[in-house]
Amino acid sequence: MNKIKDIVNKCLSQNPCEIDIRFNETMKNHTTFKVGGEADCWIKPSGDGFPDFCTGLLNETKKEGIPVFVLGGGANIVVSDKGIRGIVLDTKKWNGQIVNENEFVLRAGTTMDEACQITAASELSGLEFLSGMPGTIGGAVWMNARCYDNEMSDVLKRVEIIEKDLIKNNYTIKKIEIEEKHGFGYKLSPFQNMDCLILSTAFNLRKGNKQDIINKINKNKQDRIDKGHYLFPSAGSAFKNNREFGKPTGLIIDELGLKGFKIGDAQIAPFHGNIIINTGNATAANIRALTDEVANKVKKATGFELEPEILFVGQ
Repeated sequence: MNKIKDIVNKCLSQNPCEIDIRFNETMKNHTTFKVGGEADCWIKPSGDGFPDFCTGLLNETKKEGIPVFVLGGGANIVVSDKGIRGIVLDTKKWNGQIVNENEFVLRAGTTMDEACQITAASELSGLEFLSGMPGTIGGAVWMNARCYDNEMSDVLKRVEIIEKDLIKNNYTIKKIEIEEKHGFGYKLSPFQNMDCLILSTAFNLRKGNKQDIINKINKNKQDRIDKGHYLFPSAGSAFKNNREFGKPTGLIIDELGLKGFKIGDAQIAPFHGNIIINTGNATAANIRALTDEVANKVKKATGFELEPEILFVGQ
C-alpha cells in the first residue's frame, strides 16, 4: 500500500488533479452486478488534469510492476470475490462534452444516457441506440457496443487514447483516426488488443429533428424497461449472439427450459434467457458457475458453443 501511496503522491505533484482515493474498496459498490471483492486501491481522478495524471500513473505503475485496471461504468464485468490487485482507475468523473466547433466529442466517462441527452440537446442523431444501456462511452468504444442493429463503429470518427509506446516503453497520448472498420467486429474493437486507456471519442453524427431524436431515445429506454433490464442487478446479455446458430442465444436457452435456473443467488432471468441476474446476495463464483453450467447444457443439447459476453476480471 505504501508503494501505491508514494506513486500516487508523485503523480499528483507532477500533474495536479482532484482525486478520490480509497484502499481496500469493495468493488460490488462499483459494478452493475453488485458483486466483487476488494480492490487494493481505487482511484477516481477528475478535472482538467485527468489525462496527464493518468499518463503519469500508468508510467509509474508500469515501472513498479503494479497492475492497473481501468473501470468505466462497471457494466459487462464480474469482479472476482477475491477482488482486484493493484489499482482500479475509475474514469467516470472524466465525463461530458468537449466543446469543439467542428466536431462532436465526448469524454470516455460519459454515461450512455448522458451521451443521448447531450446529442439531443445539440440536435444530433446517431447515438440513440445507446439509450438505457449501462456503462460509459469509453467502455462502449472498447467493446464496440451494439444494439438495435447499430454499433459504435458505425459512428466513430476518432478516438483519443493513452497508449504504451513499444519503442520508447512509456505511455503517451495519441489520436487514432477511424477511417474504416478495420479491427472492429461483433462486440470487438482493436482497443481490446492494445495496452491503452480511452480518453475521448469524436463522432460522425447527423443533424436531426430534436423531438424525433428524443422520441427514439425514449422508445429505446422503454424497450429496455419492458424487457426487465432494470429489475435486478445484472450486466445485460450474458452470452454473445451468433448468426450461425440461426436464432438468438436467449431463445436457445429458453427452449432448453433454463429460464429461472439458479446457482446460489445467481439466476437466469425468468423473463429473458440471455440475462443473468443477482437475486440478492450472489457471488462472482455463483455467476461464473451458472455461466459455465448453461454453456455446458447448451453445448450438450445443441452442439453450439456459447461465448460469454460478460468479462470475468480480478484475482
